[in-house]
Amino acid sequence: MTDWKIFQGSQDSADEKLKQLLSVEAPSWRQFIDAEKAAVWDDKTDEEYLHNLQEIAAKKTRDIQRGERFRLRIAASPPPTSDPVDAEMPESLNLNNEYDEVIEAVNAGLYLRRPLMIAGRPGSGKTSLAYAIAHELNLGPVLLWPITARSVLKDGLYQYDAIARLQDAQLSEQMMKVGQSSDVGKVAADFKKIGQYIRLGPVGTAFLPSKYPRVLLIDEIDKSDINLPNELLNLFEEGEFEIPELKRLSKAETSPQEVETDDGLLREIPKGKVRCREFPIIIMTSNAERDFPPAFYRRCLRVAMPNPSKVALKEIVKAHLGPGNVERFNHVIQAFVDEQNSDEFSSLPTDQLLNLIYLFAKQPQAASQNLEKSTLKKLLFNPTDNMSGGARISRGGSPQ
Repeated sequence: MTDWKIFQGSQDSADEKLKQLLSVEAPSWRQFIDAEKAAVWDDKTDEEYLHNLQEIAAKKTRDIQRGERFRLRIAASPPPTSDPVDAEMPESLNLNNEYDEVIEAVNAGLYLRRPLMIAGRPGSGKTSLAYAIAHELNLGPVLLWPITARSVLKDGLYQYDAIARLQDAQLSEQMMKVGQSSDVGKVAADFKKIGQYIRLGPVGTAFLPSKYPRVLLIDEIDKSDINLPNELLNLFEEGEFEIPELKRLSKAETSPQEVETDDGLLREIPKGKVRCREFPIIIMTSNAERDFPPAFYRRCLRVAMPNPSKVALKEIVKAHLGPGNVERFNHVIQAFVDEQNSDEFSSLPTDQLLNLIYLFAKQPQAASQNLEKSTLKKLLFNPTDNMSGGARISRGGSPQ
C-alpha cells in the first residue's frame, strides 16, 4: 500500500502528489458540490486555470525559494537502541523526525478539508509551510492575506470600486451629450458590467470553484479584530459567499459577470455567488498571543511548529547558506542551541542564526571564533520577548 500522506515535506514537486490529492474524496459532510453538478463539471476550464496559475507561480522566484528551502524532512534522531540494524533504519521508517506531527496535521487537513492553525514562535517556519505545500503539490502561487487590527472579512473576499464606476458614468454621460458616443445602448450596457469594478481578494479567490484547491495563507490571525474569527466561521463551514453588487443584477440578466481575481485572472461569477468545489488549503499562523472562540477552534486543526533541534538547524543552514557553512560554523549552531535551551533566551528566532552565519561568512575565519566577545552575536542573538533599546539584557540587569 502506498503512503497515505499526500504532503511529504520533501521539497520535491511531483505530479503524482497532485493526482493523489485529487483521488481523495472529501468526507460527505465536507462536500460542497453535489454529485450531479460534479458529473457535468467543465474540467477543461479547470485545467486551463491551473496552467495559468502555474505559469504565474513560475515567475515568483522568491516564493519558489521559500517552498524549496523550507525543511520538514530532516535526518531523524538516532533510534534509542544500539542495534546496528535499527541504526541503519531508513528515514521513512524512523519515527523520531521532530516535524512528523506537522506533516501529519497537514495531511489530515488535506483529507478532512479543514483549515490548519499553525502556532509557534517567530522564525519557526509557520508562514514558509504554506509555500512548501504549494510548491510540493504544484498548486500555483500562495494566496496571502496578512492580518492587521483593521482587517475585516470583506477585505479578504472582494473590493468594489464604486468611485471608479461613478467617474466612468459621469465621463460617458458627458461624451453622449457632446455627441462623442453615438451608441447610447452600448454605453448603458457597459454600466451593467459591474464585474469590471470588482476584484476578488485572496480569500475570495481561494473559494472560486475548481477541482484544484488553492493554498491560502492567513498570516498572524492573532492581530485580528475580535470579530474576524466569528466572521470566518460560516465561510469555513459552508464554503461560499455572495457578492451583493452582482447578485442584484442576476435577477435582470442571465449572463454571469466576470471579475478579476487576486492573481490578475478573469473568472465568471454566476448569480453573484462564489462556492468552492474543493475546500482550499488554509494555513492560519498564530503566535499564541490570544485565545479564539471554541466554535472557531472546532473548525480548525491545530498544531505547534516545534523548536528546531541542532540537526534541523543544520539542515536549515545547509538549505540557505550551503553545506560548507554547516561544518565551518558548527560551533555557532551549537551556541544558538544552547541559548534556545536557556529560560531567558528561549524565544530566539531561527532567522537570527542565519543572519549571524551569513555575516560571519563574509569575514575572516577568525572573526567567529570568540563568540562570547562577538558584537554581532550580542546584536543578533536577541530574544523576541526580552528587548530594551535594541540591546540584550544580561542576567545582571545591565545591557550587554
